[in-house]
Parts: sequence; structure tokens; C-alpha cells
Amino acid sequence: MLGLGVAGVAVGASVQDRVSRTLAPVGPIGDILPAAGGFRYYSVTSSVKRQSAATHRVTVSGLVDKPQSFGMADLARLPQTVLDRDFQCVTGWRVPDVRWVGVALPDLLDAVGVSPRARAVRFTSFDGVYTESLTLEQARRRDVLVATQMDGKPVTHDHGGPTRLYVAPMYGYKSLKWLGGIEVTDRVKPGYWEELGYDVDAWVGRSNGRSDAPT
Repeated sequence: MLGLGVAGVAVGASVQDRVSRTLAPVGPIGDILPAAGGFRYYSVTSSVKRQSAATHRVTVSGLVDKPQSFGMADLARLPQTVLDRDFQCVTGWRVPDVRWVGVALPDLLDAVGVSPRARAVRFTSFDGVYTESLTLEQARRRDVLVATQMDGKPVTHDHGGPTRLYVAPMYGYKSLKWLGGIEVTDRVKPGYWEELGYDVDAWVGRSNGRSDAPT
């Protein structure tokens, strides 16, 4: 299944859509989550060990003044941002008007202090495999969150909790699930799917050969 998904990137969005629709009902990569409003479960690993909200931490490191490890209570003490936005997958499906709550990434970066040499931010998942990156300019947008709540409830494990990244203006593969690490870097490091052919800048409707921005 993973091989077919990669093939979809290589031959274009229309084929990728057909692959997604074919695989969606079966297997760990494309299952539709029950009672989740159309969200599908995607993972690049066969399983992801759950982390408890009581012990989960997000480590911020790299080109920062004050490297820190944030627990859920630490994140809750930072300014909270609420966004009502769609979640758009590059494979074509969309879930409209999802309420996201969490810490805007610029607020988290301000809390640790960013070096003048910084140019990008890299994210790692505690699945041990998945990575993503944003330019520093992108990471400072107010519609990029370290999300801790989704539709009025804590982010569940299947949705990438206890914390996940939510990048509102970009396709879902940029919204890394099971967020464990944030590293401020001097350059953009392509993430898991970019290494396999996806666009590094994943603006909805303007990348990956698609024109399906929300209307």
C-alpha cells in the first residue's frame, strides 16, 4: 500500500486520488475513522505507541535561546489560539470547519527565543519516522498551531495526540501527527513525503498539481 501511495505522487494527483479511494477502506494507512466526520487514519508505520497526556512532552531545541521541554500543563499556560478551519488532504478529501485549539507556533517560538541565524523549523513525530519542516516565515504564521484540542476535545491518539501540528493553509501532510520534537534550524530539511516527491511548500490549491482550495 505504501508503495502504491508513493507511485501516486510520481504519476500525478488524479492517479493519487484513485489510489487513495481504492485503499481508504482497508489497511493501516487509509482507514476511515469511525464517528470522526470523514477523517482518515494515515500512518507511515505499522503502529504508533500511545503517549499519556500526563507524561507527554514536546521538546524545543536547536537555534533557540532557551531549549525547553513542554508538558501539557506547560502548553496550557501559554496563550491559547482558536481556529475554525478546514482540514484538507492532498489525496482529495476535506473535513470542513474543524475547531482547533492550541498554542500558535509563533508564541511557542517566542517563549524559547529564536536565534538570528534561524531560517526554518523541523518537526519530528514520536512514531520515530515522520518528519516535516516549515520556513521560519511560515512557522510564524498565526494559523500554525501546536494543537492540543480538536472539536472541543483533547486530540486523540488516532488524530495524532496528545499534541499534533496543524498548518491551516497547507495540505494535511504538513500537519504532523504525534508531535514530539521541534527543532529550529538554519535551513529547511525536506520531510518524509517531500523526500518521496511531494512539494515542500504545500499550499492548498497551489501545490502538488492540485486546484482544490476550499471555496
